[in-house]
Amino acid sequence: MATRDFAVRTEPHVANLGALGELHFTAEVFGDEFLDGYAQIQEAQSRLGGEQDLTKMDPAALRDVYGSMRLFLCRLMMPESAERFLRFEVIKGGKVVAHFRERSVAEEKAAELGGARVEDKSMRVPDRVLIELLEWTTEVYGGGSERPTTPSSGSSRASRRAGTPGKASSPSKGSTRTAGRSAR
Repeated sequence: MATRDFAVRTEPHVANLGALGELHFTAEVFGDEFLDGYAQIQEAQSRLGGEQDLTKMDPAALRDVYGSMRLFLCRLMMPESAERFLRFEVIKGGKVVAHFRERSVAEEKAAELGGARVEDKSMRVPDRVLIELLEWTTEVYGGGSERPTTPSSGSSRASRRAGTPGKASSPSKGSTRTAGRSAR
């Protein structure tokens, strides 16, 4: 009988945003939750038509991409963090009567109430940080091999590598060992 132990993470992942505070993400997600949200981002990006120049992009389509990125991240967060990160308040008579994580749902409620308006009370995060959060969660939940693509002008610079670069030479100047082959 074969036995194997598997580690299941139980503590939330934490993204420290400095003065903005911390965002806590669920310890583990099911593949379909992750993939469904990721598919929504890709669908929104496809409406950009492969355009890389922000000045030539349809503003509504670009807004949709960023909105889908924020919603994707929000769905991976613990409830308290999600509440701060993405929040659309429906206000009538100067009072908050409801709040939602999706603008379209908040706008539907405001229309239903008549005379109500929607205010975006979401956490303000620079685009480059939003993209870095997206890349980080993709590494955490998606295994790290695939990263979502984003408009290149909106891309952030590469993260710094941990540690310092080494100066060690290879044991063999001609080639390095290949997996599955033995050194002779």
